[in-house]
Amino acid sequence: MHLLIAAAGSGRRMGAERNKLLLEVAGRPVLAWTLEAALACPLIHWIGIVGQPVDAAEIQALVVAARPDRPVVWIEGGDTRQASVSNGLAALPDAAAAVLIHDGARCLVDPALIARCAEAAAAGEAVIAAAPVTDTIKRVDGAGLIQETPDRSLLWGAQTPQGFPVEQLRAAHARAAAEGWSVTDDASLFERLGWPVRVIEAAPSNIKITTPFDLTVAEAVLAARG
Repeated sequence: MHLLIAAAGSGRRMGAERNKLLLEVAGRPVLAWTLEAALACPLIHWIGIVGQPVDAAEIQALVVAARPDRPVVWIEGGDTRQASVSNGLAALPDAAAAVLIHDGARCLVDPALIARCAEAAAAGEAVIAAAPVTDTIKRVDGAGLIQETPDRSLLWGAQTPQGFPVEQLRAAHARAAAEGWSVTDDASLFERLGWPVRVIEAAPSNIKITTPFDLTVAEAVLAARG
């Protein structure tokens, strides 16, 4: 299985002046933990890290320090996550039939979850890791007034990894570029095209590092894991 790690983000919501994936949690960069989890999954045979040129040297040094036992390659990202994934798809080896997309900021991902997503994608499915929503969700208008309370039993929080057949995902990205679609995850492209995507239940700990509080949570989880 081929894996693309999206690592071209910023530290804007973190209040940092650099890529949040290079900030430390439990003594190591966020991205180092993500890469370690990916390398701990034996089904992953090739990894591409998609990032911005300004971070290339630090990320490549991080990869060297990980001493990977399989190819881990650098891929230059685009201006948006969507463009970065498109660049990653273009850089996949010719033999790639299925691919996982994972947010580098989800550094607590369980290698077993990566494996479950990889197995489904290898079988030709489109899947995403997701967790059932536990909060009561309110749909609110521009004035801050509640408009609706959706049925919580039908709501899931989308996570990564997300897995897809390569050619199908490439076709979805090509259609998005032609139509001017802008989405925040790859599953949304499949939804727009009416293609099925199945959820694979993930643990609540598979959080995305976005704010300083998330770093505190990640530190606690990593400490609990020993």
